Amino acid sequence: MRKAYLGIDIGSISTKGVIIDEDQALLAHDYLGTEGNPIGAVKRLLASIDEQLDHARYKVVAVGTTGSARKLIGAMNGAAMVKNEITAHAIGTVSLYPDVKTILEIGGQDSKIILIDNGVVVDYAMNTLCASGTGAFLSSQAHRLGVKVDRFGEIALRSKSPTRIAARCTVFAESDLIHKAQIGHSQEDIIAGLCRSVVSNYLNNVGKGKAIRPPLVFQGGVSKNVGVVRAFEEATGYPVTVDANSHLIGALGTAILAKKSKSETPFSFQITDINFTTKGMECQQCSNHCEVICIYRDNELVDAWGNRCERGAVRP
Repeated sequence: MRKAYLGIDIGSISTKGVIIDEDQALLAHDYLGTEGNPIGAVKRLLASIDEQLDHARYKVVAVGTTGSARKLIGAMNGAAMVKNEITAHAIGTVSLYPDVKTILEIGGQDSKIILIDNGVVVDYAMNTLCASGTGAFLSSQAHRLGVKVDRFGEIALRSKSPTRIAARCTVFAESDLIHKAQIGHSQEDIIAGLCRSVVSNYLNNVGKGKAIRPPLVFQGGVSKNVGVVRAFEEATGYPVTVDANSHLIGALGTAILAKKSKSETPFSFQITDINFTTKGMECQQCSNHCEVICIYRDNELVDAWGNRCERGAVRP
């Protein structure tokens, strides 16, 4: 039986998972909404990719996690590797595009830029404070305009004169959008302007002061918006590559890291039948008052984190 490796990228908006073989070929994958419940989302994800995997030929022997809930999901799945998004996205991208120099990534609620030199991360920046350069911003504006967000790209490409939309923050952008619609700007021009405003906000904040060099690879859910892709190409002057699985690159990277860890423990998909719960507590052992998060499997403590000193340590 051949070995396989599971990678999970768990974010606030979406949950992604892939299974790869020893040659890093994709065996199974899925992408679904987190819906405010990371444990529930991962259980649904595992149920989906469990059905896709040929269990007669492959056995998952290591798990890697990344994303905002990586510690929680790592503890839940007994992960061999728990890594930040920068590392996971860089590893995943370089595995597909060894010559990449700049990784542009825009997700549901945050965005990041990663600069690569000879396959190594040399600089990066993240934006988690303002939503105006993220997928959540585009989704909210799509709802306001009465258009499905997955149609934004095709509509934007029809524009001959994109509307200039204030890109400083979500509040300014929304009020400017309403004003431009009221004075007669067409829907396709406004949508094209929104795509440009996302790119402008990204480059002026996340990419500020960064040496953006080709080849450029764009990933994250927003990379599926061809209007934003074109706006990036116009703003940078370089072609932008979007992989068919651009939304899965973080999960791919963490699966590769799990493979490289050499730490193998047979993984059981029966974990979807186990009850996992979390409990937060404020430690009173010192003036830090750390918020300690504990995860339980069928009422048994599995792991805990959040303490900044040994006095607040909670151990299984």
